[in-house]
Amino acid sequence: MGILYVVPTSLGNPADITRRAVEVLGAVPVIACEDTRTTRRLLNTLGIAAPRLVSYTDHNKAGRTPQLVGQLADGDVALVSEAGMPGISDPGQELVAAAIVAGYRVVPLPGPSAALAALAGSGLPTRRFLFLGFLPRTGGGRRKALREVASLDCTLVVYESPRRVRATLGDVLAVLGERRVVAAREISKTYEEFIRGTASEILARLDEPLGEFTLVIEGAGQKEGGEDLEVAGAKLAARLAAEGRSGKDIVEQLISELGLPRRQAYALANSARAAAAGGS
Repeated sequence: MGILYVVPTSLGNPADITRRAVEVLGAVPVIACEDTRTTRRLLNTLGIAAPRLVSYTDHNKAGRTPQLVGQLADGDVALVSEAGMPGISDPGQELVAAAIVAGYRVVPLPGPSAALAALAGSGLPTRRFLFLGFLPRTGGGRRKALREVASLDCTLVVYESPRRVRATLGDVLAVLGERRVVAAREISKTYEEFIRGTASEILARLDEPLGEFTLVIEGAGQKEGGEDLEVAGAKLAARLAAEGRSGKDIVEQLISELGLPRRQAYALANSARAAAAGGS
């Protein structure tokens, strides 16, 4: 009875691949891969005589999934994507699920992941994070997805293409406010770069962006230096309300100074103005 191996491959530098991954790729009779040309080049670099390569993409996975599950009856299958961990914003999840349902053993190998590499190198909090993968391609869809996570106090991790990264950063700024962002570009490749700053600062620096991006975005309740943004926002709102500032002014100040999401800023402003009115 065959085993389905989920094998992460190099993000860019061929040396990223683990010794165990090389051993598995050299031993299995079939490799299901997102791009057969990329996988063949990798195998040649590793000195592995190419086994049978089967294309497995988002476009053909409906038909290929049952074929590959059937292949497991005759022996092991390795699943790889074009780079990094299969199934993480790449084809693979459906094959893994189908193999499990059919009673086959699934063995995931640890290894390269752009999301984790970017998070670890970002300098932003790592204890709690939410991986969002690729956001919707349309502006309305992206903004809706961002509004759904605007109040979460965990770090957000997003994949984005160079064609849409500026639009995505613009939506981050519009929906989430002026938060700290790290744009990790071309991880593990020759021109790897970590661009750090606020959303607007990074947007200004990405004139003609090139390469694949992983965006690591500060959560709603995070603040450099330790004070929770909710606490800082409540203090600022209370001070401004005591000065007699309007609700609109308080909201804009909370957004500009602390980068709070607009919904959170409204809630704090209303609470502070109600408290100030009650104490007068």
